[in-house]
Amino acid sequence: MIMNEQIKASEVRLTGADGEDLGIVSRAEALELARKLRMDLVCDSLFSSPPPCRLVARGAAKQQKNEASRAERLAGGAAKVKELRLTPHIEDHDYDTKLRQAEKLLASGNAVQFVVKLTNSKEGAAAKGLLERLLKDLNASGRRETGIQVSGKQAAVKVNPAQ
Repeated sequence: MIMNEQIKASEVRLTGADGEDLGIVSRAEALELARKLRMDLVCDSLFSSPPPCRLVARGAAKQQKNEASRAERLAGGAAKVKELRLTPHIEDHDYDTKLRQAEKLLASGNAVQFVVKLTNSKEGAAAKGLLERLLKDLNASGRRETGIQVSGKQAAVKVNPAQ
């Protein structure tokens, strides 16, 4: 995606923010209009002369590009499952770090498997409480696929990205 000053053509075919055709204008005129309206000038294709460009709300073009690439990645194949390991007696700072890691992984389209390692059988309730807290904090980013499974030396839950 080519935006603003990256556009090198001397003239562009300009389309307004509402889809109206503004005709063929010079690059400098188009950039000045974009600055005045606080918008971005985005070139759709370089294969025609003059290249078609449009005015887009500032930042919206990058957001559309990111959404398109994310959708392409999700359609490209099955989501990878990333494992995050914890202990039942985790400090608040470490918990926040793991939460941020999980949000980043879920935002990129990966599923997250939380595994809480247990050292003895009495830590099962603490591990379950920790996983419930994580699920509550990640409610906006992802939905759990499995229930919380406590067995032997670990407790686990799998979270898929929210669609």
